[in-house]
Amino acid sequence: MFKGACVSAAVRAALALVAFAASSNAAHAGTGAGTANSVIVTPLSFVKDDDLEFGRIIRGTTAGTVVVAPNNTRTSTGGITLASGAFRPARFAGFGSSGQLVQISLSANSITINRAGGGGSMTVDTFMIGSSPNPVNITTAPRNFTIGSSTGVFNFALGATLRVAANQAPGAYSGTFTVILNYQ
Repeated sequence: MFKGACVSAAVRAALALVAFAASSNAAHAGTGAGTANSVIVTPLSFVKDDDLEFGRIIRGTTAGTVVVAPNNTRTSTGGITLASGAFRPARFAGFGSSGQLVQISLSANSITINRAGGGGSMTVDTFMIGSSPNPVNITTAPRNFTIGSSTGVFNFALGATLRVAANQAPGAYSGTFTVILNYQ
């Protein structure tokens, strides 16, 4: 009886060794690619850092709005419910001289964003820059700002209002707007 128990223990040890060897061969190596990006900003230039994202919203049976403010807050009105997910104001950067006057405006006071695949659109308007509680509206009429940075580098965030219809068609919507910056 003792001899059988030894054989059984030996078989279990051999099986454990085979299982260990099989599991150590189960490890696999892999590779992945990454992307590195950079933008060299030249004097009197202007670049976009981030797009305006209103994020995920749940339509209602009544119309409403979604506002993404320059300070990275989001609110809604009417029948709109804010869902989780990423949202952010657009972000821009420029390079001029300290104390230089800059005029900022838009090519249009409102834009239409369209549903991928068709079948729906929404309006984006009331574009604004600045901080809470008093952001400044940006329109087609140029607004003057002075570069306050001693290096001449400046950044600003741009928020806006999205107008959502009652029972808005679900889907992904996109459109473009143009910010005009003139160094004086």
